[in-house]
Amino acid sequence: MLVLVRHGESTGNAEGRLLGRLDAPLTERGRRQAEAVGKALAAPARIVTSPLARARATAEAIALATGHPVDDLVVDERWIEADFGALDGCELTAVPEDTWRRLRTDSHFRPGDGESLAEVGIRVRASLTELFASTVEGARGDADVVVVTHVSPVKAAVCWALGLPDDAAWRMHLATASVTRIGWSSHGPVLHAFNVTPWRAAAADPSPVRPADPSPVRSTDQGAPGWSARRPVK
Repeated sequence: MLVLVRHGESTGNAEGRLLGRLDAPLTERGRRQAEAVGKALAAPARIVTSPLARARATAEAIALATGHPVDDLVVDERWIEADFGALDGCELTAVPEDTWRRLRTDSHFRPGDGESLAEVGIRVRASLTELFASTVEGARGDADVVVVTHVSPVKAAVCWALGLPDDAAWRMHLATASVTRIGWSSHGPVLHAFNVTPWRAAAADPSPVRPADPSPVRSTDQGAPGWSARRPVK
C-alpha cells in the first residue's frame, strides 16, 4: 500500500500564504499533527519525503512514532511542492483573480513563471510507476511505503489512481497532515482512502479545529491543487 501524507501545518499555511518551494517550518500545531499521524500508521517498509523542511520534519515524526530509522528516510525531489515562481510566499488574497482563473482552467499555466499542474503530474506519475512496478516490494509489497509530501503531489497521485485529468485536483479538499492510501488490484491502482486526519480525533491536537470554508478553494487546511491557506489552493 502507498500511504501519502501531506505535511503538518507550516508557518506559511497558518499565515495564509501561497506556499511552494519556500521552506517554511512546521508550527507547534503542525508538529502535534505529525506526531498524531505517526501514531496512527503501521511500521512501513520505507519512508520517502520531499526535501522541504516541513515535509522532512513530518517524516521524522512518523519515523520516530513507527520505529523506522530516521537515517533511512529517502529524499525524492519528485515529491516536492509545485513551484509558484515569483508568487511563492505571496498572501493568497493578494494573488490576482486572473491568475486564479488561469490556474483553474489551464493545467499548463505556470504561475509566476514557475511550474504548471501538468508538470507536477508528470514527475509524480514517474515516481508512482516506480513505486508500483514490482509485485513483491515497493507499494505492492507486504509493508506500506509512506511518502510525505505536499498538497499538489498528493492530488496528482489521486488523479493518476482514478484516471482523472490534472485539473481534477481543483475538486479535491486536502487538509494538513492528512493521510491518503492507494493500493493495487488486478486492474491497476485503487484509491482506498482520501484526506483522513488522525489528528482531528486524537487528543494530540487540543487547539481548536480551524473551520473549513465551504468554497472548494478557500480554507486554511486546503487550497487549490497545490497551495496553502485561504484561497483557491490547498
